[in-house]
Order: sequence, then C-alpha cells, then structure tokens
Amino acid sequence: MPAQSAVGSLAYINWTLLVTLALGCFAVVAGGRLLTDATRGYLGFTSALAAVLGILALLSDLGLPEPSGLAIVAAPALDAPRRLGLAIFSIVALAYVIVLARDGRAPALAVTGLLGGAAAVLLAAVGWSGGDSSALPAGIHLLVLAAATGGVTAAMILGHWYLVTPKLSERPLVLVARLLTLVVALQLLLFVLWAALGVGAGGRPFAALAGSAALFVWLRLLIGLLFPLVVSWMAVRTARTRSMESATGLLYLDTAAIVAGTIVAAGLYVATGLLV
Repeated sequence: MPAQSAVGSLAYINWTLLVTLALGCFAVVAGGRLLTDATRGYLGFTSALAAVLGILALLSDLGLPEPSGLAIVAAPALDAPRRLGLAIFSIVALAYVIVLARDGRAPALAVTGLLGGAAAVLLAAVGWSGGDSSALPAGIHLLVLAAATGGVTAAMILGHWYLVTPKLSERPLVLVARLLTLVVALQLLLFVLWAALGVGAGGRPFAALAGSAALFVWLRLLIGLLFPLVVSWMAVRTARTRSMESATGLLYLDTAAIVAGTIVAAGLYVATGLLV
C-alpha cells in the first residue's frame, strides 16, 4: 500500500477506535444507571470519558483525508450529518455527567445520546460503503465493535472502583462482564458469518482465511475474539466470588486484547473491505 494510503488508513482506524470506545462506554453508563447500583462517581467518570472521546472523534472526523487507495469511498453528503451525530453524542454525554451529579436518571437524554452516536456510526457505514449492499453488515459490524471495545473499557474501570468502594455489590461488575462475554460471542458468530458469505472477499466463502491479509484475519480471530471470550468468562466467574482484584486483572488483559482486535478489524475494513 502506498504511503499516502497507509496514512489515510490510520486516520480512519483512529476514528473507529475513538467512536467505538466512546459509544460503548456511554452505553454502559446508560444501562448501569437504570439497571444496577453502580456508584454515581463511577458512572459520572465514565460518562465524562465518553464525552472526551466523542469530542476527540469529532475533531478526528473533521480531519479525515480522502480515502484514496482504500476499500472505502468518500461520502461528502453524509459528512455533516455524521459529525452532527457525534456532536449530539458528545454534548449529551457531558450533560449526563451533570444529571448524575444531581442524582438524576434522565433515560430520554441517555437514549438521545446513544441514538446520536449510533447514527454517526451507521452514516459512516453507509457513506464509506458507497450505499451498496455492504452498508448493513458494515453498520452492524461497527456497532458490535463499539459494544465490545467501549464495554470492556468501562468494565475495567468499574473493576478499579471496587478498590475504593469495597461495599459495592458485585452485581454491576457481574452484569457488565456477562454482557461483555455475550458481545464477544456475537462477534465470533459474525466473524464466521462474514467469512462464510465472503463479505469483502468477492463473495468467496472463507477466502479471507487464506488471502493476502490472512495473517491479520487469524490474529483477529485468535487474539481479538477467542482469547477475550475465555477471559471475559473467567472475569464473570471471579467477580461472582468477589475476587475483584483478580477480575480487574483479567479485564486488563481483556481490554488489551479487544482493543488490539478492534484496531486490526478497523484496518482490515478500511483497507481491504473485509469484515472480521
């Protein structure tokens, strides 16, 4: 790949990582506020983190280069709506910090933020695919990446919270870790589905496993999916026994593996069109 294309690819990978981190973190905040007794301090911190990541994603979006030499295409008509979605998400995530500080819940506000972030992701998938049939699987792929990447980051932060809030029940961490395990399992199923359908590989079933990008595809499968699936399940088991330090250590490993897998998956998507 030419140097210019490589630089362009890195910019889109950075965008994907920032957006998935931000959206997934805020999803945990919204769900945690309504479904668990997670502390307002944890939820407020994570919401603030999501807002900062969202702002960085918006700034990154403003500087995206032309995707020349990549598998994705430019979609100038969707740039403004996508950026609007990111702006709405970031503002809502920041406003939710204030809501939490006042002991509020504001589910409608949280849903608005999630819809703004999800809209930005889906508009990116539609625009960068050129509006063809690959837009739907690409959109699903990016949303599930967000659930995994932001979800594991929020879970790791929650594990740390138990070190300063020992009386907090294990339910929040157990629930988040369980959902994370399900999300990674869903990613694995999607990996098999995309490979079987030959998405990004010209419709040739399982061609991605032996093509020019096979090394990265296998790394995504082994390090970014199978390893996190096992580690996430182990984190659930240790959290249920209130071995919070062990659970947090496992979530550190989980975060490293899932984030690395997201980077590889984003790179393969923008550079080759493969969904893994």
